Amino acid sequence: MKITCQTFLLLIPLLHQLGCMPQDGPGIRPTVAGTVSDIHARVLTLDSHVDIPFEFASDSVDPGVRGPFRVDLPKMREGGLDCAFWIVYVRQTHVRDEATYQKAREQALIKFRAIRRMAEQMYPDQVGIAERAEDVARIHADGRLVGVIAIENGFIIGRDLSLIEEYHRLGARYITLAHGGHNDICDSAMPRSWDSTAAENHGVSAFGHQVIAEMNRVGIMIDVSHISKQSMLDAVRLSEAPIIASHSSVRALADHPRNLDDEQLLALKRSGGVIQIVAFSGYVKVDAPEKTQAQQQLDTNFGLGDGRTAADLDSLTRFQYDAGLEQIRAIWPPANVSDFVDHIDYAVERLGIDHVGISSDFDGGGGIDGWQDASETINVTAELIKRGYAEAQIGKLWSGNLLRVWRATEEVAAQLQVVKQ
Repeated sequence: MKITCQTFLLLIPLLHQLGCMPQDGPGIRPTVAGTVSDIHARVLTLDSHVDIPFEFASDSVDPGVRGPFRVDLPKMREGGLDCAFWIVYVRQTHVRDEATYQKAREQALIKFRAIRRMAEQMYPDQVGIAERAEDVARIHADGRLVGVIAIENGFIIGRDLSLIEEYHRLGARYITLAHGGHNDICDSAMPRSWDSTAAENHGVSAFGHQVIAEMNRVGIMIDVSHISKQSMLDAVRLSEAPIIASHSSVRALADHPRNLDDEQLLALKRSGGVIQIVAFSGYVKVDAPEKTQAQQQLDTNFGLGDGRTAADLDSLTRFQYDAGLEQIRAIWPPANVSDFVDHIDYAVERLGIDHVGISSDFDGGGGIDGWQDASETINVTAELIKRGYAEAQIGKLWSGNLLRVWRATEEVAAQLQVVKQ
């Protein structure tokens, strides 16, 4: 029988009565199970990447009700997940003209409004939106969950620099420069079928230089997940603020183009940035070819691919898609929490504790055995304690490092705005 960490915690008092638990004393380290719940409760936990459907904060996808999606307010409470970056993601298309960009902007606004509706109209007593890094601790201290808004894919900027300030006004606090397929800002780590070459811009484009400068000016963190290696290195060189990889893992352990190699990791450290290790099974552990084929067939059956992801599916279709995923996972088990923390260990060993964080990519493909949804968040903390991380270190991994970069981004913006006055 499989016993989760949460179930084991409930058994601790009985085990103590039966004499099955070691007692703390001189030279005896407290047991993991005896400390994990307390540490997890004290640490502010932050997941830097949670996708949402277009029906989010509606009758069909009510975030206040425990439902089929991997993250909702009840699951966050159950698992002790205090803060989530909810993502404004719009799928890229092969056409890049003004009509397409206008449609992308309209779709983005749907998700901006949905996140605001959740926090400001539906559940203001349960969740608040953080506009500044300092707001996260304040909202958390009120006993509420914390939401932050971010954009995945600079495609919704199109070629209009003025939109960067507008998206910041709407609440966006990081922007992933590209997604699946090249755009006008930079090249993607995973070109799509419509991309004529592997490197359209050969890194960050001339327009992308302007985008990065404007993001620095208004105070939006620059996210390099999903972009090509040269684009990532260019972003580090161009940005005056530290950069983040909001949901990536390390390529030395899983050779996937979405992951960062050692050269990229060291460049990120030099920028003062942070890599948010992602609990996406295929980025944590390279899949067997047969599993990849089955996944590709499932995606094809549901019209996914070339930038269209599970986050684009309506709630009913998403439920059917997830059922197909579970069948695949039953045959080829996904990566687990131990595999995931291997990536954290690797990054910490090379970069130091100050440059590594945690993300899930829930409802955008993320999920591993032991952390399949927000209700299992405590299991990650349990594994970190098992590996010997101290509470202060766990706090940095869960939120401290990303909040430091966010504050640094705000400081750079304040300085640049003074210079321009």
